[in-house]
This record gives sequence, structure tokens and C-alpha cells, in this order.
Amino acid sequence: MARALVVGNGRLLVNFDERLVMRELYFPHVGMVNHIEGDRNVAGIWVDGSFDWLNSDGWERALGYSEDSLVTHCEARHRDLRVQVTINDAVHYQENVLLRKFTVTNLALDNREIRLFLPSDFHIDETDVGDTAFYDPEHDALIHFKRKRCFLFSGRMENRGLFQYSTGRKRFFGAEGTWRDAEDGILEGNPIAQGAVDSVASFRAEVPGGQSVTAYCWLTVGDGFEEITQLHHLVVERDPAVLMDETDGYWRHWVDPSGRDYAGLPSEVVAAFRRSLLVIRTQVDWAGGILAANDTDILQTNRDHYSYIWPRDGALVAQAMDLAGYPHVARDFFGFCRRAITRGGYFWHKYNPDASMGSSWHPWILRGRRQLPIQEDETALVILALGDYHQKERDLEYVASLYPTLVKPAAEFMVAYRDASHLPLPSYDLWEERRGVFTFTAVAVCRALETAAAFGALLRDRAHLAYAQAAAEVRQAVLEHLYRPDLGRFVRGLYPVEANGWEYDLTLESSTLGVALMGFLPPGDPRVAGTARAVESGLWVNTSVGGLARYTGDYYFRRSDDLEQVPGNPWIVCTLWLADWHIIRASKKEDLQFPARLLQWAARHATGSGILSEQLDPFTGAPLSVSPLTWSHAALVGTTMRYIRKHEEMRLKAGV
Repeated sequence: MARALVVGNGRLLVNFDERLVMRELYFPHVGMVNHIEGDRNVAGIWVDGSFDWLNSDGWERALGYSEDSLVTHCEARHRDLRVQVTINDAVHYQENVLLRKFTVTNLALDNREIRLFLPSDFHIDETDVGDTAFYDPEHDALIHFKRKRCFLFSGRMENRGLFQYSTGRKRFFGAEGTWRDAEDGILEGNPIAQGAVDSVASFRAEVPGGQSVTAYCWLTVGDGFEEITQLHHLVVERDPAVLMDETDGYWRHWVDPSGRDYAGLPSEVVAAFRRSLLVIRTQVDWAGGILAANDTDILQTNRDHYSYIWPRDGALVAQAMDLAGYPHVARDFFGFCRRAITRGGYFWHKYNPDASMGSSWHPWILRGRRQLPIQEDETALVILALGDYHQKERDLEYVASLYPTLVKPAAEFMVAYRDASHLPLPSYDLWEERRGVFTFTAVAVCRALETAAAFGALLRDRAHLAYAQAAAEVRQAVLEHLYRPDLGRFVRGLYPVEANGWEYDLTLESSTLGVALMGFLPPGDPRVAGTARAVESGLWVNTSVGGLARYTGDYYFRRSDDLEQVPGNPWIVCTLWLADWHIIRASKKEDLQFPARLLQWAARHATGSGILSEQLDPFTGAPLSVSPLTWSHAALVGTTMRYIRKHEEMRLKAGV
């Protein structure tokens, strides 16, 4: 189930699904650690003896955000209960507090008693062993803790605090959970429970017919009782409504601080662009890491998740955010990379937010020989992104601080990690599926070495000569070995074969657009144009959904074996690569119409709340795999900015 809503501040991240269930709560890093693994963090409503949870089929739900904000705005209506609930959720932009506002409207004509129930089902530090939940009478709050990690839940309805509360055992020795205690409208008041536990708090009010009642609730998160109770006092003293309002105002200003000319793009693209900026910001950790995704439903198929920092994804997101006017996101990411890079000058497969090495499926030995379990494009793209950052920001002082500990080690590695043909040695491809020498990786290495050489020349490091020579050698090797004149396009890659030297992989592959998108060759080069034509015609999904597949025969979440019509599921990123290609080659305004339509395509395939998934069902357009995928949102941001820039170039050239 896709995540419909994400709210966060760089330390505390909270996700909700389309049924208004809180599904993930990460702290103290974005993506690390998830303290929710249950499915009962959802509100319930009791009205005159009848009860229902908000995730049940009895509710009609509409989910979204306040415009240009990370404050949610959701509606849920129940015909049988004759109530409507409006829900606003926000993580304070600065403090580690989840703020929740419930406005419950009595749709009946007569006065009725309405009770609101809020369960808390934590797996503190990703396990429910040894948790404690208790009622704290001093703060009129329910507190969950284990070791130093603490959570405090409190609230008020119509200026009254908790009506009832209870704690208890969950999913152990036949006990389903304290949430069951809520369904009769009465909580038993058990003050403490230990082990695998949960808790429930309730609020009550008499609501006249046609009138509404409002409850504000808050969850403070921190290390130790003192921290969470100080945050609790802050909420009480400053008022939760005020904190929510200032959070709303902060994000409205952040998303467009100086105004922006959107070059006549449709309003739906503009809205998707602004929503994407906000979603990306929730996935950026305070320590600089940019998380790929934080939707843990993928655990059901892989027993792992996307809550890692892939240097490739992070570099591409950092590029997009810098283009959009948020250079601090890029700077913090490069700082993370400086801490994460190995002594050997390369990056591992992926990382945790604390810069420790993440899980991997790349082997360290193949056919009895040691190999580096890496994707070399990740190392190259970080350096290439730093080059783009400097070109835009002209921040030589910052680049100089990174040169000896990030740029130089990476460049030395890329110079050395080549074979006799001067191509990079085999590594895993950007899709993490196969090991070989790939056009995308080789082009990225060439451009990264050129970037390192330019930095070295600026800083008077004589090693820049070696970097420039290696870049030229890689460039020539790419043109000689990875372009096939008989096909008129670049191939996906090569595989070393001991007897024959090389075996070509002729699979049509969207990432070969990188020869243009990374500036390896000019857009007018016939080798680039031929590659782009082949990709566009051969990988377009010929259904009503449309979009571009990753490559012919893509197996990941495959929905069709008819490769003529559906070469693979459409991916947001790949489709927007195609838009980028058309923007690069555009010479007149009419040439921008097609990339504008592709941007519209991406915007229209967001969820109702504006969330972009990794890929789409080719027949229904429903989101597949994780959602939101940070890379998808970054692709929309980057393509939008490149469209705006190209439009401005054309306007200036025309003297308008």
C-alpha cells in the first residue's frame, strides 16, 4: 500500500497510508529507526454506542495536504455513524513533535456524545521486546519508553484533557491489543504494562446537531523523560494550534521563497513540482543523507526496504535540489559522502543514515575470484554532481575543502579501476541487477574524471593531468567499444568473456540516454540521436497509461509478458529522462511541447495527495513498488527546472 502522506523535519519522519493508518515513525534519523511495525496506529470514533476505526470500509476518505505545505488535510465521512472527521497532521518544522488536529462534525440533527480514540502501538527500536507503556498523571499523558528512547502522547478536546486511558499487552498469549478495549467506548484504565505493549487514550464531548468539536493531540519524541516532557510543556505553553500554524507558514515560504517563473507550464505540473520539493525535503536527513524511500511495505517481498542512502540516488536528488535553489541540501549530502567514502576511493552499494554500510546482495567473490561489490556509477555521479554544484554556486572554498578527502580519492580510484582497453573494470549496473561494463557507468566515469581534472587544475594539483588523460582514454574507449554503428546506437553494455574478450548486451536500455543527459556528447551528434530514437520507439509502453520502461524485458514487478506492447512497466524517472532529452535538443518553443506533456504525464500519475511512486501498472496506472520514491520526485523537479531554463534561454535569444 503506497504511502499517501509523509510529514517530517529531518529528524522525525511519519508516514500515513491511504486508510489514514500511521505506518512508519522514524527517529532520530530519517529512515532510521522505524518505531512502528504494527497496524493499529489509527483513530477510532464512538458515537452513542456505535464504534468504527477510521481505516475500516465504512469510511469515505479524501487525503491531501494544505496547499504548499507539509500540513495534511484529510476528510473522512461515515454514513452510518453520521459523522465527518477532518484531520490535520504535521511534524513541527523544528521540534520533534507530531501535531494532530481532529475536527469531528456531528452530521445528525440531535445532540450526541462523541468519543475519539487514539491508540499508540510502538515497536521501540524496531522490536516490541522490553517496551513499557504507562499513564503519567503529572502530565496527563501516556508514555512509552525503552532504554533512552521515549514517546509522550497527550492532548485535549474542548479544553479538557484525556477522558480515559489504558495500557496492555498486544499480540502475545492471545491478547490482541488494548485497542480492542476501545471498541465498546470504555477504557479500563490499566496504568502500566511491560513487554509487548500498546496504549489507547480517549477524548469526549457533547456535540450539538450539525456542530463540530476539535481535539488537538501531540506526540513528543526524544531521548529520555526530560526531553519529551520539556517538549510537552512547550506544546502546552505555546498552544498546539499556534505550533501547527507556524509549521504551515514555514513550509509555504520554504517551497517558493522568492517566487518563480514557471514558463507557462500547466498548473498541475507547477503543483506537482512544489509538492515534490516538499516530499523530497521529508526524505533528507539532518546528517546529510538522502533516503531513497521509507515505505516498509516492500518488506513483504524482500525482507528489506529502501530506507538507505544510495550515493547514485542521492547525487541525482542533490543535483535537482540545487537546480531548484536549495544548495544546502547538496552541500549536506556531499558532506555525508565525504564521511562515507572508503579509503579506496569508492562507495559501497548503499548506506544507513549514520554513514554505516547498508545491506547488499552484491557478492565479494565470483567464480573463485575476489571482486569489488560496487556500482561504480555511484562513485562517479557524486563527483559529477559536485561539479554541477560548483558550476552553479561558484563555491570554490567548499569544493576545495572536499577535494583532498572526496574528489581526489574518487578520481584516483577511477583512474586505477580500468582494464587494458581503458574502459572501467566490471561493476554492477545502475539497476543493481547485472555485472559488466555499461554505457551509463562508463560515461559517468568519463565525465567525473573530467570534473576532477577541472577541480585539480583550479587548485593547482598536478594530478589533474593524469585525470584528464584518463578521461580522454575512457571517452575514446566508450566510443570504440560501446557504440555499435550497425545498430546506430549505444548498447547497454559489455560482459567480459575470457575466451573471446567481450560479449555485447544489446538490450534496449533507457539509461543509454545518459550519453546526452550527462553531456558526454552534444545532442546534435548522430550517435546520440540514433540512441534516443531507438529508446523512445522501443521502450514506450503502448497502453493507455504510456510512459517509458527501464529496458526491454524488465522483470521487476512485471505485469505483462507482451514485450511488443509492454517492454516493461513505465517508470517515472525513465519517462522524465526522455523529457530531458527533448529539452536538451529543443531549438524552438514548439520543441518544448512534448516534454511539457511528459511532465503532465508524471503529475497526473501522482496519487491524490501528490505522491510519486517508483513505477506504474502499465494497464491501470496504479503505483507499484515503493511510494514515495525520492528519485521520482527529484526527476520531476530536475526536469521542470531544465524546462524553465531552456524556455528562458529561448526567450533571451529571441530578445523577448
